[in-house]
Amino acid sequence: MAARNKYLNNRELLKEIHKSKCSYSEFIDPKYSHYDAIVEDYDEMFTEEAMVVAQETKAARIAAKEYAVALKEWTDNSGKASDKPRHVDHKFDPTTLDETDFVYRVMTYEHIPLEPGRKKNPRKESENYAKLNFIPFKHYVVTDYEKKEAMEVGRSHSKDGEFCQTHGSMTDKLAIMYMLLVERYSQRSNWRGYTYLDEMKGQSLLQLSAMGLQFNEAKSNNPFAYYTQALTHSFTRVLNGEKKNQDIRDKILIEQGLSPSFSKQIDHENMLRKIREDASSDNE
Repeated sequence: MAARNKYLNNRELLKEIHKSKCSYSEFIDPKYSHYDAIVEDYDEMFTEEAMVVAQETKAARIAAKEYAVALKEWTDNSGKASDKPRHVDHKFDPTTLDETDFVYRVMTYEHIPLEPGRKKNPRKESENYAKLNFIPFKHYVVTDYEKKEAMEVGRSHSKDGEFCQTHGSMTDKLAIMYMLLVERYSQRSNWRGYTYLDEMKGQSLLQLSAMGLQFNEAKSNNPFAYYTQALTHSFTRVLNGEKKNQDIRDKILIEQGLSPSFSKQIDHENMLRKIREDASSDNE
């Protein structure tokens, strides 16, 4: 039986988010598109903490790649169950890696053009620069830890050495993930009964397309929760808008001497029932 595709797990989401961001970036060599650690500023690259994270991340990635190759070879050769590769057999000591091979992602706006006046009273650093589809970064390889020297090997929002953010796109797989997320979320019991569910789904897809790449891997490795929260806000916003429009329609119907919507009648009956119950409890 063919393996089932798992579109809705954090590992696959992170992979597609990374690919999508890389399509808006350029690197001196494709091998530098993968980063081993994320830091907030240039100097943080040279700390022991950042190096440990880079060592562990790169070692885990190499081990996973070697395990995948061994597993494929075992599957292709219809190997015995007792000979099935184990992930633990491919792990190794991270400290054996060459420390000058680590790629650090530095979150920075230094290569993004300023855009004065975009915000009247900017409160965040990003509001002083051109509006972007995700937080910008540069990739570096440390050449000398003692002298704090590093070589830039890639940057986001760049094409042919110039600032650009129109040459990339999200991957097809990430787009499919967005659609599946919206579809599954819309099937929850608190949403699926609304007649304007399609509008909720449409607005949510638009929202994910606009802010999906804003997910910051430096802050979290759980994009599923990030997207679910965004869907909650999007669905609720449409619901509140529809309720407001319905209240206006009901008010007009009542002023014309006509019966309001069924839900308005139910709400009115519930309100009267509560008033009677409160009055009864006060008299006891």
